Amino acid sequence: MAEVLMKNVKKSFGKVEVVHGVDCKMKEGEFIVIVGPSGCGKSTVLRMIAGLERITEGEISIGGRVVNDLEPAERDIAMVFQNYALYPHMSVYKNMAYGLKIRRMPKAEIEERVQKAAKILELSEFLNRKPRQLSGGQRQRVAMGRAIVREPKVFLFDEPLSNLDAKLRVQMRLEIRRLQKRLGVTSVYVTHDQVEAMTLGHRLLVMNDGNMEQIGTPIDLYERPKTIFVAGFIGSPSMNFLTVGISADGTAVELSGEESLPLPGGFSKYGGRKVTIGLRPEHIIVTEKDGPIKFKVDMVEELGADTLVHGYFGPENTILVIRVPGTVKIEADMNLQLTCEPQNLHLFDLESGNRLEV
Repeated sequence: MAEVLMKNVKKSFGKVEVVHGVDCKMKEGEFIVIVGPSGCGKSTVLRMIAGLERITEGEISIGGRVVNDLEPAERDIAMVFQNYALYPHMSVYKNMAYGLKIRRMPKAEIEERVQKAAKILELSEFLNRKPRQLSGGQRQRVAMGRAIVREPKVFLFDEPLSNLDAKLRVQMRLEIRRLQKRLGVTSVYVTHDQVEAMTLGHRLLVMNDGNMEQIGTPIDLYERPKTIFVAGFIGSPSMNFLTVGISADGTAVELSGEESLPLPGGFSKYGGRKVTIGLRPEHIIVTEKDGPIKFKVDMVEELGADTLVHGYFGPENTILVIRVPGTVKIEADMNLQLTCEPQNLHLFDLESGNRLEV
C-alpha cells in the first residue's frame, strides 16, 4: 500500500479547463471516495491517477514517487471498471491470471495468487466457468480478483457497481468495504451515488463542476457542509433550503410573518443579513402547537420504518420535505406545525453559498 498525493492537479482539453485544481493527500490504507454528479470531473481525476489521462498542471505521487510521466503499467496500480472488462472467451481463472502471465510471473506463483484471491472472493468453484455463465455480481468479483492478484500499491474503482440492481449493489459494496479492510490497500473509488459514498469511504472528496468542494469524513460532510452544494448533495432526501433574514441581534432567523427560529449563539456579527438556511428533513420536528413553520401536506411516501412528507410552507408556497417515523400517521391536505432545534440549522451566505461560521 502507498500514500497518494495530488498537488494542484488540473486538466484541460484544449482551452477548456475541466478540473480546476485538486489538492488531496490520501493516506496509506485509506479508502477515499470521489463523489459528485455526472460531468463533475470525478472520473477524470481517477483516470489521471491511473495514468489514462495526462495531467495539464500539478503533480501526482504514489508511494513518494512522482508519476506524472509514467505509463499506467509503471504506476503499480490496479483498476476495476464499470463494465467488468472481462475476456469472454477466457475462463474465470485465465481472466484473473492474464495480467500476471503477460508479466512473465512463474506459474506456481500465479496459481498461488489466483487461488488465494478466489478464496477471498468466494470464487473457487467458478474458476473454470466463462463470464457468460456468471451473474453480474460474480463478474464484478472476478474483475476485483484480477486486481487483487496484482498486489498493487493502490486500487482504483470507477463506478464498479452501477450496472448492478439495487439489492446486489448493497451486497457488493459491503463486500468491497470488507475486502479493502482485509487487504489494507489504499483505494480510490468513484461514484455519483452519495449513499454508496457515505457507506464506503473513510473520507469523501466532493466534486462539483471540476472543483474540489470539500474533503472529509462522511459525518463531517453531513454535520458541517462547507457549501450549499455539499449540503444539498450529501444526505437523502436532500436538505431543504430557505431564504430568510437574521434578526438584528443575531439570535433568530425570521420566517414568514412574525414567526422565527432561534439560532445558537455566535451569529450576532451576521445580524440583519439575508441568508440561506438549510434544514435536513430528519431534523424537522412535528409539534403539537406553536410551531413556527406552518406546513400544508401535499404528498406522503410511506417507506415502512420512515415516512417522507412533501408539502408547502409560507405565503410563497416554498416546498419542504420532512422525514417522520413510520408510526406517525400523516395524510395529504393536513396542516402541520413544524420546528427545528437551533443546533440543527445550517446557515450559508446568500451570494457565495459558503457556510457561515461563528
